[in-house]
Amino acid sequence: MEYRQLGRTGVRVSELCLGTMSFGASADEKTAIAVVDSAIDAGINFIDTADCYGEGVSEQILGKALQGSRKRDEIVLATKAVAAMGVGPNDRGASRFHLSRAVEDSLQRLQTDRIDLFYLHVVDITTPMDEIFGQLDILVNQGKILYVGTSKWPVPLIMEGLMMHEKYGYPRIVAEQPPYNLCDRGIENELVWTCIRHGIGLCTWGPLASGLLGGAYRKGQPIPEGHRWSAADPETNKRFTLAALDVVEKLSVIAEARGVALPDLCHAWLLQRPGITAPIIGARKPEYVTAAVRATEMRLTTEELAEIDRIIAPGSAVSDYYDGNTYARMRRAVNSDQPWSY
Repeated sequence: MEYRQLGRTGVRVSELCLGTMSFGASADEKTAIAVVDSAIDAGINFIDTADCYGEGVSEQILGKALQGSRKRDEIVLATKAVAAMGVGPNDRGASRFHLSRAVEDSLQRLQTDRIDLFYLHVVDITTPMDEIFGQLDILVNQGKILYVGTSKWPVPLIMEGLMMHEKYGYPRIVAEQPPYNLCDRGIENELVWTCIRHGIGLCTWGPLASGLLGGAYRKGQPIPEGHRWSAADPETNKRFTLAALDVVEKLSVIAEARGVALPDLCHAWLLQRPGITAPIIGARKPEYVTAAVRATEMRLTTEELAEIDRIIAPGSAVSDYYDGNTYARMRRAVNSDQPWSY
């Protein structure tokens, strides 16, 4: 396991980050704790969660797992807030009112005294930037959070956030968490070079495109029962598309020629991408951690990388992850009578 510098900070994180959205959902508490233990044993020191995952359940399980491991101080622990945690008008958002409570609640659930990396989970276009980053400054000065990141933020608003740092000395954005995989390379058009230019680490999610790149879905074959896309229609679905299935078929040829599983190929590709600090692996079982870690030992050849570019061109997408999670949210907010309903 290699360790990479997180943006313009001195902290170093493992080249894979463990995502915990499945904790308390498709992974029960016992399994989730085993996943955390296997990740730590493999050298992963970067773990990601969010308050809205199971309305706090993921944080609770992760807090219990870290206490049991006695490795909390070796882990760079990331969580998020802004998304809805209730039906009340202030149970969401990036206001001072909500963020102060959200951080306190996360600290309690995680059984910790600080959040190492605190992400603004989605864009709140209704709260002024000086209020958002002013409150983050208070939380940093209180020692409750150490570093600040964004998730699914469009480039112009990331730049506004950086301006808050330059103008007022508020905490600097050190990480952004967008979707990125071999079905959607949209972040390459603007976000990647912006983050490289300004020293922002990219901690990307969805490396296997919600299982599309997991190897179970093949063109012309029945969709496996019980899988995420079992009821999907590729004629109408924005992610499970016919073009995505074509990409899977072509990538599978490269994987088979190399003698590796398709997920290994996809993880290895991400690990070699410019600007990427750590792809987030959403492992639901310990063996999924083992499989993802295996990819850290792979190096794709120049020829393989060129062939991948021919299959899915740089900056292109055959599944809607980046636009749907970033700019489409902005469009809905602008055209909604409730722009805070993210």
